[in-house]
Amino acid sequence: MFENLSERLSGVFDKLTKQGALSDEDVKTALREVRVALLEADVSLPVARDFIKAIQDKATGQAVTKSVTPGQQVVKIVHDELVHVLAGDEEDPGALKIDNPPTPILMVGLQGSGKTTTTGKLAKRLTEKNGKRVLMASLDIYRPAAMQQLAVLGTQIGVDTLPIVAGETAVQIAKRAKQQATLGGYDVYMLDTAGRLQIDQTLMQEVEDVRDAVNPRETLLVVDGLTGQVAVEVAEEFDGKIGISGVVLTRMDGDGRGGAALSMRAVTGKPIKFVGLGEKMDALEEFHPERIAGRILGMGDIVSLVEKAQETIEAEQAERMMRRFKKGQFNMNDLKMQLEQMVKMGGMEGLMGMMPGAAKMAKQAEAAGLDDSILRRQIALINSMTKKERANPQLLQASRKKRIAKGAGLEVSELNKLMKQHRQMSDMMKKMGKGGMLKKAMAGMFGKGGPSEAEIAAAQKQMGQMPGGLPGLGGGGMQLPPGLSGFGKKK
Repeated sequence: MFENLSERLSGVFDKLTKQGALSDEDVKTALREVRVALLEADVSLPVARDFIKAIQDKATGQAVTKSVTPGQQVVKIVHDELVHVLAGDEEDPGALKIDNPPTPILMVGLQGSGKTTTTGKLAKRLTEKNGKRVLMASLDIYRPAAMQQLAVLGTQIGVDTLPIVAGETAVQIAKRAKQQATLGGYDVYMLDTAGRLQIDQTLMQEVEDVRDAVNPRETLLVVDGLTGQVAVEVAEEFDGKIGISGVVLTRMDGDGRGGAALSMRAVTGKPIKFVGLGEKMDALEEFHPERIAGRILGMGDIVSLVEKAQETIEAEQAERMMRRFKKGQFNMNDLKMQLEQMVKMGGMEGLMGMMPGAAKMAKQAEAAGLDDSILRRQIALINSMTKKERANPQLLQASRKKRIAKGAGLEVSELNKLMKQHRQMSDMMKKMGKGGMLKKAMAGMFGKGGPSEAEIAAAQKQMGQMPGGLPGLGGGGMQLPPGLSGFGKKK
Protein backbone atom coordinates (compact mmCIF):
# COMPACT_ATOMS: atom_id res chain seq x y z
CA MET A 1 0.00 0.00 0.00
CA PHE A 2 2.76 2.50 0.94
CA GLU A 3 5.22 1.19 -1.65
CA ASN A 4 5.51 4.37 -3.80
CA LEU A 5 5.69 6.68 -0.79
CA SER A 6 8.30 4.46 0.84
CA GLU A 7 10.38 4.43 -2.36
CA ARG A 8 10.29 8.21 -2.76
CA LEU A 9 11.14 8.91 0.90
CA SER A 10 14.00 6.41 1.01
CA GLY A 11 15.47 8.16 -2.06
CA VAL A 12 15.31 11.54 -0.28
CA PHE A 13 16.84 10.19 2.93
CA ASP A 14 19.58 8.28 1.11
CA LYS A 15 20.87 11.63 -0.19
CA LEU A 16 20.73 13.16 3.31
CA THR A 17 22.44 10.31 5.16
CA LYS A 18 25.33 10.22 2.64
CA GLN A 19 26.26 13.82 3.47
CA GLY A 20 28.60 14.38 6.41
CA ALA A 21 27.16 17.75 7.43
CA LEU A 22 23.79 19.36 6.68
CA SER A 23 22.96 22.99 6.11
CA ASP A 24 19.48 24.44 6.65
CA GLU A 25 19.20 24.66 2.86
CA ASP A 26 19.83 20.87 2.52
CA VAL A 27 17.03 20.17 5.00
CA LYS A 28 14.62 22.55 3.20
CA THR A 29 15.35 20.93 -0.18
CA ALA A 30 14.78 17.46 1.28
CA LEU A 31 11.54 18.53 2.94
CA ARG A 32 10.25 19.97 -0.35
CA GLU A 33 10.75 16.53 -1.88
CA VAL A 34 9.05 14.91 1.12
CA ARG A 35 6.02 17.20 0.62
CA VAL A 36 5.79 16.27 -3.08
CA ALA A 37 6.03 12.57 -2.12
CA LEU A 38 3.20 12.98 0.42
CA LEU A 39 0.94 14.79 -2.07
CA GLU A 40 1.62 12.16 -4.74
CA ALA A 41 0.64 9.51 -2.16
CA ASP A 42 -2.78 11.22 -1.92
CA VAL A 43 -2.22 12.80 1.51
CA SER A 44 -4.48 15.86 1.87
CA LEU A 45 -2.80 19.25 1.37
CA PRO A 46 -3.46 20.67 4.90
CA VAL A 47 -2.06 17.47 6.51
CA ALA A 48 1.04 17.51 4.26
CA ARG A 49 1.58 21.23 4.99
CA ASP A 50 1.28 20.79 8.78
CA PHE A 51 3.50 17.70 8.65
CA ILE A 52 6.30 19.54 6.83
CA LYS A 53 6.00 22.60 9.11
CA ALA A 54 6.30 20.43 12.25
CA ILE A 55 9.41 18.71 10.86
CA GLN A 56 10.96 21.98 9.68
CA ASP A 57 10.64 23.50 13.17
CA LYS A 58 12.49 20.51 14.68
CA ALA A 59 14.93 19.76 11.86
CA THR A 60 16.40 23.25 11.25
CA GLY A 61 18.80 24.53 13.81
CA GLN A 62 21.48 23.40 16.25
CA ALA A 63 20.12 19.95 17.20
CA VAL A 64 20.49 18.53 13.70
CA THR A 65 23.44 20.38 12.18
CA LYS A 66 25.66 19.68 15.21
CA SER A 67 24.52 16.07 15.56
CA VAL A 68 27.04 13.28 14.91
CA THR A 69 24.76 11.82 12.21
CA PRO A 70 22.65 14.75 10.96
CA GLY A 71 21.02 12.79 8.11
CA GLN A 72 19.82 10.06 10.44
CA GLN A 73 18.67 12.69 12.91
CA VAL A 74 16.33 14.11 10.23
CA VAL A 75 15.03 10.60 9.46
CA LYS A 76 14.29 10.12 13.17
CA ILE A 77 12.42 13.45 13.34
CA VAL A 78 10.34 12.46 10.28
CA HIS A 79 9.66 9.04 11.83
CA ASP A 80 8.49 10.55 15.12
CA GLU A 81 6.25 13.05 13.33
CA LEU A 82 4.83 10.29 11.12
CA VAL A 83 3.95 8.30 14.26
CA HIS A 84 2.30 11.41 15.73
CA VAL A 85 0.20 11.97 12.57
CA LEU A 86 -0.91 8.32 12.53
CA ALA A 87 -1.54 7.97 16.28
CA GLY A 88 -2.45 11.40 17.64
CA ASP A 89 -1.96 11.74 21.38
CA GLU A 90 -3.58 8.43 22.40
CA GLU A 91 -1.26 5.86 23.92
CA ASP A 92 -3.13 2.78 22.67
CA PRO A 93 -5.41 3.78 19.77
CA GLY A 94 -6.08 0.17 18.74
CA ALA A 95 -7.66 -1.01 22.02
CA LEU A 96 -11.40 -1.69 21.91
CA LYS A 97 -13.60 -0.77 24.87
CA ILE A 98 -15.00 -4.18 25.82
CA ASP A 99 -15.62 -3.71 29.51
CA ASN A 100 -19.26 -4.15 30.49
CA PRO A 101 -20.77 -7.34 28.96
CA PRO A 102 -22.62 -7.62 26.72
CA THR A 103 -20.72 -4.85 24.89
CA PRO A 104 -22.35 -3.60 21.67
CA ILE A 105 -20.10 -2.85 18.67
CA LEU A 106 -21.77 -1.05 15.75
CA MET A 107 -20.24 -1.51 12.26
CA VAL A 108 -21.08 1.27 9.77
CA GLY A 109 -19.85 2.36 6.34
CA LEU A 110 -20.55 2.80 2.65
CA GLN A 111 -21.91 0.07 0.37
CA GLY A 112 -19.20 -2.37 -0.72
CA SER A 113 -16.57 -1.25 1.79
CA GLY A 114 -16.32 -4.76 3.30
CA LYS A 115 -18.38 -4.36 6.50
CA THR A 116 -19.77 -7.91 6.67
CA THR A 117 -16.37 -9.55 6.05
CA THR A 118 -14.71 -7.18 8.55
CA THR A 119 -17.43 -8.00 11.14
CA GLY A 120 -16.56 -11.69 10.74
CA LYS A 121 -12.81 -11.04 10.93
CA LEU A 122 -13.15 -8.92 14.07
CA ALA A 123 -15.47 -11.47 15.72
CA LYS A 124 -12.91 -14.22 14.99
CA ARG A 125 -10.13 -12.08 16.45
CA LEU A 126 -12.10 -11.28 19.62
CA THR A 127 -12.96 -14.97 20.07
CA GLU A 128 -9.50 -16.41 19.47
CA LYS A 129 -7.15 -13.69 20.77
CA ASN A 130 -9.26 -12.09 23.50
CA GLY A 131 -11.24 -15.17 24.59
CA LYS A 132 -14.59 -13.38 24.25
CA ARG A 133 -17.99 -14.95 23.51
CA VAL A 134 -19.30 -13.06 20.50
CA LEU A 135 -22.76 -12.84 18.90
CA MET A 136 -23.07 -11.39 15.39
CA ALA A 137 -26.29 -9.88 14.00
CA SER A 138 -26.97 -8.58 10.50
CA LEU A 139 -29.12 -5.44 10.33
CA ASP A 140 -28.93 -5.33 6.53
CA ILE A 141 -32.53 -5.81 5.45
CA TYR A 142 -31.94 -4.32 1.98
CA ARG A 143 -29.14 -6.26 0.26
CA PRO A 144 -30.27 -9.72 -0.96
CA ALA A 145 -28.81 -12.56 1.14
CA ALA A 146 -26.79 -10.15 3.34
CA MET A 147 -28.07 -11.83 6.51
CA GLN A 148 -27.34 -15.29 5.10
CA GLN A 149 -23.80 -14.15 4.23
CA LEU A 150 -23.10 -13.28 7.87
CA ALA A 151 -24.64 -16.58 9.01
CA VAL A 152 -22.33 -18.51 6.62
CA LEU A 153 -19.30 -16.54 7.89
CA GLY A 154 -20.36 -17.31 11.46
CA THR A 155 -20.42 -21.05 10.69
CA GLN A 156 -16.98 -20.83 9.04
CA ILE A 157 -15.30 -19.11 11.99
CA GLY A 158 -17.32 -20.79 14.75
CA VAL A 159 -19.07 -17.63 16.00
CA ASP A 160 -22.80 -17.53 16.84
CA THR A 161 -25.15 -15.41 14.72
CA LEU A 162 -28.60 -14.11 15.59
CA PRO A 163 -31.38 -16.26 14.01
CA ILE A 164 -32.94 -14.53 10.99
CA VAL A 165 -36.57 -13.38 11.38
CA ALA A 166 -38.14 -12.05 8.17
CA GLY A 167 -39.95 -8.70 8.17
CA GLU A 168 -38.20 -7.08 11.17
CA THR A 169 -36.77 -3.55 11.00
CA ALA A 170 -33.11 -2.83 11.73
CA VAL A 171 -33.98 -1.38 15.15
CA GLN A 172 -36.06 -4.46 16.08
CA ILE A 173 -33.18 -6.77 15.10
CA ALA A 174 -30.76 -4.66 17.18
CA LYS A 175 -33.02 -4.86 20.25
CA ARG A 176 -33.43 -8.64 19.79
CA ALA A 177 -29.64 -9.02 19.51
CA LYS A 178 -29.20 -7.06 22.74
CA GLN A 179 -31.75 -9.26 24.51
CA GLN A 180 -30.21 -12.53 23.25
CA ALA A 181 -26.68 -11.37 24.12
CA THR A 182 -27.80 -10.56 27.67
CA LEU A 183 -29.70 -13.83 28.17
CA GLY A 184 -27.05 -15.96 26.43
CA GLY A 185 -24.15 -14.63 28.52
CA TYR A 186 -22.21 -13.15 25.58
CA ASP A 187 -19.34 -10.71 26.15
CA VAL A 188 -19.80 -8.83 22.87
CA TYR A 189 -22.53 -8.47 20.28
CA MET A 190 -21.67 -7.02 16.88
CA LEU A 191 -24.23 -5.25 14.72
CA ASP A 192 -23.49 -5.29 10.99
CA THR A 193 -25.53 -2.43 9.48
CA ALA A 194 -26.55 -1.97 5.84
CA GLY A 195 -24.20 -0.02 3.58
CA ARG A 196 -25.37 3.52 3.04
CA LEU A 197 -24.28 6.70 1.28
CA GLN A 198 -23.61 9.57 3.68
CA ILE A 199 -26.09 11.68 1.69
CA ASP A 200 -28.96 9.18 2.10
CA GLN A 201 -30.94 10.81 4.91
CA THR A 202 -33.40 7.93 5.47
CA LEU A 203 -30.70 5.30 5.96
CA MET A 204 -28.56 7.65 8.07
CA GLN A 205 -31.61 8.21 10.31
CA GLU A 206 -32.03 4.42 10.61
CA VAL A 207 -28.48 3.91 11.87
CA GLU A 208 -28.97 6.82 14.33
CA ASP A 209 -32.06 5.03 15.69
CA VAL A 210 -30.05 1.80 16.06
CA ARG A 211 -27.33 3.72 17.87
CA ASP A 212 -29.88 5.23 20.28
CA ALA A 213 -31.47 1.80 20.89
CA VAL A 214 -28.26 -0.04 21.88
CA ASN A 215 -25.86 2.79 22.91
CA PRO A 216 -22.72 1.11 21.41
CA ARG A 217 -19.37 1.22 23.22
CA GLU A 218 -17.61 1.23 19.84
CA THR A 219 -18.91 2.54 16.51
CA LEU A 220 -16.43 1.44 13.88
CA LEU A 221 -16.47 2.97 10.41
CA VAL A 222 -15.31 0.51 7.76
CA VAL A 223 -13.62 2.36 4.87
CA ASP A 224 -12.10 1.03 1.65
CA GLY A 225 -8.43 2.05 1.74
CA LEU A 226 -8.37 2.38 -2.06
CA THR A 227 -10.85 5.29 -2.16
CA GLY A 228 -8.19 7.90 -1.31
CA GLN A 229 -9.24 11.32 -0.01
CA VAL A 230 -12.96 10.53 -0.40
CA ALA A 231 -12.51 8.14 2.54
CA VAL A 232 -11.58 11.09 4.77
CA GLU A 233 -14.70 13.01 3.71
CA VAL A 234 -16.86 9.92 4.37
CA ALA A 235 -15.34 9.60 7.86
CA GLU A 236 -16.10 13.26 8.64
CA GLU A 237 -19.73 12.89 7.46
CA PHE A 238 -20.37 9.71 9.47
CA ASP A 239 -18.69 11.16 12.54
CA GLY A 240 -20.81 14.33 12.31
CA LYS A 241 -24.10 12.43 12.02
CA ILE A 242 -23.57 9.24 14.03
CA GLY A 243 -20.37 9.72 16.00
CA ILE A 244 -17.67 7.13 15.31
CA SER A 245 -15.07 5.89 17.79
CA GLY A 246 -12.60 4.44 15.30
CA VAL A 247 -11.87 3.43 11.72
CA VAL A 248 -11.12 0.08 10.05
CA LEU A 249 -9.33 0.42 6.70
CA THR A 250 -9.94 -2.48 4.32
CA ARG A 251 -8.00 -3.57 1.21
CA MET A 252 -4.75 -2.19 2.58
CA ASP A 253 -2.96 -4.99 0.71
CA GLY A 254 -3.99 -3.33 -2.58
CA ASP A 255 -1.97 -0.97 -4.74
CA GLY A 256 -3.57 2.25 -3.48
CA ARG A 257 -1.30 5.10 -2.49
CA GLY A 258 -2.05 5.01 1.23
CA GLY A 259 -2.73 8.73 1.65
CA ALA A 260 -6.13 8.08 3.24
CA ALA A 261 -4.47 6.30 6.16
CA LEU A 262 -2.10 9.21 6.74
CA SER A 263 -4.84 11.85 6.43
CA MET A 264 -7.60 10.01 8.32
CA ARG A 265 -6.25 10.43 11.84
CA ALA A 266 -5.13 14.02 11.38
CA VAL A 267 -8.37 15.26 9.74
CA THR A 268 -11.01 13.34 11.73
CA GLY A 269 -9.22 12.99 15.06
CA LYS A 270 -10.44 9.35 15.16
CA PRO A 271 -7.93 6.52 15.51
CA ILE A 272 -7.44 3.81 12.89
CA LYS A 273 -8.01 0.66 14.96
CA PHE A 274 -7.56 -2.16 12.44
CA VAL A 275 -6.48 -2.75 8.84
CA GLY A 276 -7.77 -5.48 6.54
CA LEU A 277 -5.01 -7.11 4.48
CA GLY A 278 -6.81 -9.67 2.34
CA GLU A 279 -9.90 -11.84 1.95
CA LYS A 280 -8.99 -14.57 4.46
CA MET A 281 -10.76 -14.42 7.83
CA ASP A 282 -7.52 -13.98 9.77
CA ALA A 283 -6.30 -11.13 7.50
CA LEU A 284 -7.01 -8.37 10.01
CA GLU A 285 -4.24 -6.62 11.93
CA GLU A 286 -4.16 -4.07 14.70
CA PHE A 287 -2.99 -0.69 13.43
CA HIS A 288 0.33 0.11 15.13
CA PRO A 289 1.38 3.65 14.09
CA GLU A 290 5.05 3.23 15.03
CA ARG A 291 5.32 -0.02 13.05
CA ILE A 292 3.58 1.45 9.99
CA ALA A 293 5.92 4.48 10.16
CA GLY A 294 8.88 2.09 10.33
CA ARG A 295 7.67 0.23 7.23
CA ILE A 296 7.09 3.48 5.30
CA LEU A 297 10.62 4.69 6.06
CA GLY A 298 12.18 1.29 5.24
CA MET A 299 13.18 0.58 8.85
CA GLY A 300 11.33 -2.72 8.82
CA ASP A 301 9.01 -4.15 11.44
CA ILE A 302 10.89 -6.73 13.47
CA VAL A 303 8.24 -6.76 16.24
CA SER A 304 5.46 -7.84 13.86
CA LEU A 305 7.81 -10.40 12.34
CA VAL A 306 8.48 -11.93 15.76
CA GLU A 307 4.74 -11.86 16.59
CA LYS A 308 3.93 -13.69 13.36
CA ALA A 309 6.59 -16.25 14.19
CA GLN A 310 5.10 -16.73 17.67
CA GLU A 311 1.65 -17.31 16.15
CA THR A 312 2.78 -19.87 13.59
CA ILE A 313 5.68 -21.69 15.27
CA GLU A 314 4.89 -24.21 17.99
CA ALA A 315 7.25 -23.75 20.93
CA GLU A 316 7.81 -27.52 21.44
CA GLN A 317 8.58 -28.04 17.78
CA ALA A 318 11.00 -25.10 17.82
CA GLU A 319 12.81 -26.44 20.89
CA ARG A 320 13.08 -29.88 19.31
CA MET A 321 14.59 -28.30 16.18
CA MET A 322 16.99 -26.26 18.30
CA ARG A 323 18.31 -29.42 20.02
CA ARG A 324 18.92 -30.96 16.59
CA PHE A 325 20.66 -27.84 15.26
CA LYS A 326 22.95 -27.68 18.30
CA LYS A 327 24.14 -31.19 17.48
CA GLY A 328 24.79 -30.05 13.91
CA GLN A 329 21.84 -32.02 12.53
CA PHE A 330 19.95 -30.31 9.71
CA ASN A 331 18.30 -32.51 7.09
CA MET A 332 15.76 -31.95 4.31
CA ASN A 333 12.82 -32.39 6.73
CA ASP A 334 14.14 -29.43 8.74
CA LEU A 335 14.56 -27.36 5.58
CA LYS A 336 11.02 -28.24 4.45
CA MET A 337 9.68 -27.16 7.86
CA GLN A 338 11.45 -23.79 7.49
CA LEU A 339 10.15 -23.26 3.95
CA GLU A 340 6.56 -24.06 5.05
CA GLN A 341 7.08 -21.66 7.95
CA MET A 342 7.98 -18.86 5.51
CA VAL A 343 4.80 -19.54 3.51
CA LYS A 344 2.67 -19.43 6.71
CA MET A 345 4.24 -16.13 7.76
CA GLY A 346 3.15 -14.40 4.57
CA GLY A 347 5.61 -15.73 1.99
CA MET A 348 8.58 -13.91 0.56
CA GLU A 349 6.74 -10.63 -0.02
CA GLY A 350 5.19 -10.57 3.48
CA LEU A 351 8.53 -11.27 5.18
CA MET A 352 10.53 -8.81 3.08
CA GLY A 353 8.00 -6.06 3.88
CA MET A 354 8.93 -6.36 7.57
CA MET A 355 12.69 -6.68 7.26
CA PRO A 356 14.88 -3.59 7.76
CA GLY A 357 16.02 -2.18 4.42
CA ALA A 358 14.38 -4.98 2.44
CA ALA A 359 12.02 -2.58 0.64
CA LYS A 360 15.00 -1.39 -1.41
CA MET A 361 15.65 -4.95 -2.54
CA ALA A 362 12.04 -5.85 -3.38
CA LYS A 363 12.18 -4.64 -7.01
CA GLN A 364 15.52 -6.37 -7.65
CA ALA A 365 14.23 -9.55 -6.03
CA GLU A 366 11.14 -9.41 -8.25
CA ALA A 367 13.29 -8.93 -11.35
CA ALA A 368 15.38 -11.93 -10.31
CA GLY A 369 12.20 -14.02 -10.10
CA LEU A 370 12.28 -14.36 -6.31
CA ASP A 371 8.70 -14.92 -5.26
CA ASP A 372 6.56 -17.43 -3.38
CA SER A 373 6.63 -19.88 -6.31
CA ILE A 374 10.29 -20.59 -5.38
CA LEU A 375 9.23 -21.79 -1.94
CA ARG A 376 6.50 -23.99 -3.43
CA ARG A 377 8.94 -25.49 -5.97
CA GLN A 378 11.48 -26.22 -3.24
CA ILE A 379 8.82 -27.89 -1.08
CA ALA A 380 7.70 -29.95 -4.13
CA LEU A 381 11.28 -31.19 -4.61
CA ILE A 382 11.58 -32.27 -0.97
CA ASN A 383 8.14 -33.98 -1.14
CA SER A 384 9.42 -35.95 -4.14
CA MET A 385 12.18 -37.54 -2.03
CA THR A 386 11.84 -40.77 0.00
CA LYS A 387 11.96 -40.63 3.82
CA LYS A 388 15.50 -42.04 3.72
CA GLU A 389 16.69 -39.38 1.26
CA ARG A 390 15.17 -36.55 3.29
CA ALA A 391 16.86 -37.77 6.46
CA ASN A 392 20.19 -38.29 4.68
CA PRO A 393 20.67 -35.91 1.69
CA GLN A 394 24.17 -37.36 1.07
CA LEU A 395 22.45 -40.32 -0.64
CA LEU A 396 21.36 -38.12 -3.55
CA GLN A 397 23.42 -39.20 -6.56
CA ALA A 398 22.71 -38.70 -10.29
CA SER A 399 19.98 -41.35 -10.80
CA ARG A 400 18.12 -40.37 -7.64
CA LYS A 401 18.32 -36.68 -8.57
CA LYS A 402 16.76 -37.36 -11.98
CA ARG A 403 13.90 -39.30 -10.36
CA ILE A 404 13.23 -36.57 -7.73
CA ALA A 405 13.32 -33.72 -10.27
CA LYS A 406 10.99 -35.64 -12.61
CA GLY A 407 8.60 -36.35 -9.72
CA ALA A 408 8.41 -32.64 -8.90
CA GLY A 409 8.14 -31.64 -12.58
CA LEU A 410 11.35 -29.58 -12.34
CA GLU A 411 14.94 -29.61 -13.65
CA VAL A 412 17.85 -31.36 -11.91
CA SER A 413 19.61 -27.95 -11.82
CA GLU A 414 16.91 -26.67 -9.42
CA LEU A 415 17.47 -29.68 -7.16
CA ASN A 416 21.22 -28.95 -7.15
CA LYS A 417 20.49 -25.36 -6.06
CA LEU A 418 18.23 -26.66 -3.27
CA MET A 419 20.99 -29.01 -2.08
CA LYS A 420 23.49 -26.13 -2.12
CA GLN A 421 21.05 -24.06 -0.04
CA HIS A 422 20.67 -26.98 2.39
CA ARG A 423 24.46 -27.27 2.80
CA GLN A 424 24.83 -23.51 3.43
CA MET A 425 22.02 -23.48 5.98
CA SER A 426 23.39 -26.61 7.66
CA ASP A 427 26.79 -24.90 8.08
CA MET A 428 25.12 -21.75 9.37
CA MET A 429 23.08 -23.71 11.95
CA LYS A 430 26.24 -25.43 13.21
CA LYS A 431 27.95 -22.05 13.68
CA MET A 432 24.92 -20.57 15.41
CA GLY A 433 24.57 -23.64 17.65
CA LYS A 434 28.19 -23.45 18.78
CA GLY A 435 28.08 -19.72 19.50
CA GLY A 436 24.90 -19.88 21.59
CA MET A 437 23.28 -17.46 19.14
CA LEU A 438 20.49 -19.92 18.38
CA LYS A 439 19.50 -20.24 22.03
CA LYS A 440 19.28 -16.44 22.36
CA ALA A 441 17.14 -16.21 19.21
CA MET A 442 14.72 -18.83 20.55
CA ALA A 443 14.57 -17.16 23.97
CA GLY A 444 13.74 -13.87 22.30
CA MET A 445 10.99 -15.48 20.29
CA PHE A 446 9.37 -17.51 23.06
CA GLY A 447 10.46 -15.72 26.23
CA LYS A 448 7.90 -14.05 28.45
CA GLY A 449 6.64 -10.68 27.30
CA GLY A 450 8.21 -10.97 23.84
CA PRO A 451 11.38 -9.18 22.70
CA SER A 452 12.76 -6.07 24.37
CA GLU A 453 13.82 -3.01 22.38
CA ALA A 454 17.48 -3.93 22.90
CA GLU A 455 16.83 -7.45 21.56
CA ILE A 456 15.05 -6.02 18.51
CA ALA A 457 17.99 -3.69 17.84
CA ALA A 458 20.37 -6.65 18.21
CA ALA A 459 18.20 -8.74 15.86
CA GLN A 460 18.26 -5.97 13.24
CA LYS A 461 22.05 -5.79 13.54
CA GLN A 462 22.43 -9.58 13.32
CA MET A 463 20.19 -9.76 10.27
CA GLY A 464 22.62 -7.56 8.38
CA GLN A 465 25.44 -9.99 9.22
CA MET A 466 23.81 -13.30 8.26
CA PRO A 467 25.91 -15.35 5.83
CA GLY A 468 24.75 -16.17 2.31
CA GLY A 469 22.03 -14.16 0.66
CA LEU A 470 21.50 -12.39 -2.61
CA PRO A 471 24.66 -11.24 -4.34
CA GLY A 472 24.53 -7.64 -5.50
CA LEU A 473 21.51 -6.73 -3.39
CA GLY A 474 23.32 -5.14 -0.48
CA GLY A 475 22.85 -1.70 0.99
CA GLY A 476 19.60 -2.55 2.71
CA GLY A 477 21.20 -4.33 5.65
CA MET A 478 19.04 -7.41 5.08
CA GLN A 479 19.72 -10.63 3.23
CA LEU A 480 17.50 -13.46 2.10
CA PRO A 481 18.05 -17.10 3.13
CA PRO A 482 21.22 -18.56 1.55
CA GLY A 483 20.78 -20.33 -1.76
CA LEU A 484 17.65 -18.49 -2.86
CA SER A 485 19.78 -16.35 -5.19
CA GLY A 486 19.94 -19.19 -7.68
CA PHE A 487 16.21 -19.72 -7.82
CA GLY A 488 15.24 -17.34 -10.57
CA LYS A 489 12.34 -17.54 -12.99
CA LYS A 490 11.88 -20.70 -14.98
CA LYS A 491 13.58 -20.59 -18.33
